[in-house]
Amino acid sequence: MSSQVILAAEGVNKSFDGFKAISDLNFYLDEGELRTVIGPNGAGKSTFLDLITGRTRPDSGRIVFGTGLGEEITSRKEYEIYRLGIGRKFQTPSVFAEHSVFDNILLGLKGPRGVFRTLFAKLSSGEQDRLEEVLKTVGLFDKRHDLAGSLAHGQKQWLEIGMLLAQEAKLLLVDEPAAGMTDEETHKTGELLLSLAGKHSIIVIEHDMVFVRQIARKVTVLHQGHVLCEGSVDDVQNNEEVRRVYLGRGKH
Repeated sequence: MSSQVILAAEGVNKSFDGFKAISDLNFYLDEGELRTVIGPNGAGKSTFLDLITGRTRPDSGRIVFGTGLGEEITSRKEYEIYRLGIGRKFQTPSVFAEHSVFDNILLGLKGPRGVFRTLFAKLSSGEQDRLEEVLKTVGLFDKRHDLAGSLAHGQKQWLEIGMLLAQEAKLLLVDEPAAGMTDEETHKTGELLLSLAGKHSIIVIEHDMVFVRQIARKVTVLHQGHVLCEGSVDDVQNNEEVRRVYLGRGKH
């Protein structure tokens, strides 16, 4: 790996009951890069994220995380990968509905803190500043005393991204953030992700091509578990093979 690459998947394969979900996948992400991954249903997008986070393990190949020589995470457990600085936001927000927005961010705070200590121990001034900074970044500072369950759908998505920021994740894996959002929420989400690029490395899986066009610098197209092509949004949309397998079908 070069010193700039923060994530590399090389020759990765994964089958489930004979179905090849990931097939000889090679993928490289630079430090600070915001990459959008698209592809039809069944292309292997969610399985790819499962492999990165240790939810499932590849049958062959390797995944390396970190700049410089990096660290092979192919066989690491989920909590070990989490501690290395990889955070994932699923399509459906999973916030602590009965806790305040502030406490949700607090529960994401990096460090060896149990839930009881996290919620009841006195915060250092540095921790307080960090939490307020995260709340402002995700646009929820004015909602910090509200219950997370009372938030609108888009706000819950931003809260979950905030929890990843409190965790100080170096790599953010964001799965279909625009799903179920209003146009305004979608645009604000795009602006948030663009503001985080550079400080964090980000992989966004998305179907909404309007949203993809808003945030994408480089797009990776997955098809049948491997990379079909990579390039700008225009490159991808004008690629005949991509149009055949993806953009000409269903939602785009």
